[in-house]
Amino acid sequence: MSDAGTGRRATVLNAIRGRLGRGAAMPGRMEAVAERLARQPPHLVPERARQDRVRLKALFADQLRAVSATVVEAAGPAEVPAAIAAYLRSANLPLTVRAGGDPWLEALDWRSEPALTLASGRAQPADEVGLTKAVAGVAETGTLVMASGTDNPVTVNFLPETSIIVLRESDLVGPYEQAFDKVRAKLGRGTMPRTLNLISGPSRTADVGGRLVTGAHGPRRLCVVVVGEPP
Repeated sequence: MSDAGTGRRATVLNAIRGRLGRGAAMPGRMEAVAERLARQPPHLVPERARQDRVRLKALFADQLRAVSATVVEAAGPAEVPAAIAAYLRSANLPLTVRAGGDPWLEALDWRSEPALTLASGRAQPADEVGLTKAVAGVAETGTLVMASGTDNPVTVNFLPETSIIVLRESDLVGPYEQAFDKVRAKLGRGTMPRTLNLISGPSRTADVGGRLVTGAHGPRRLCVVVVGEPP
């Protein structure tokens, strides 16, 4: 911005402050702003997002199934490979899956399903099935929060026609506010990934002629594997 533009901007802002009776150097003003940013007071949270964990889990699954997603449960990490293989077989899909480099996914015992093949890295045009791990799940709307990165490339979520997303039950929250807390906890306060995708079902649109079309700008199928914590 030019010096003239900067001067005009300052003039406008000073006029607004004057009308509001607020000066840039008001005692305690900056301290109050800093304190509010540090506290991050919550917004109004709807009642359905403030339930116990059992009801939140049921709400999350119901919301996803209402938009034609598949939700399966795994009692613990050891059951994830079998749950994925069972879903692929039930949908008559190939047992070859493209995954990123998520450490949690890589640590699973994939040898328990010898017919299942995992390929690492970004999705390729020929990939039919993608596998990623969500940072959080939002029960309020049945939404998965996906943070981009080398561990979970964005291409794996959107290029294959079938997307499988793994969500740990401990990462399931009620409202969006708590989901963003999960993102901050994982990546560090003040840091965000390049993209944060919110996924609430398979790709679908009715923009053209009012006809519902799936897979228009992403996967035709979405399977969410909710993983419990072993005792």
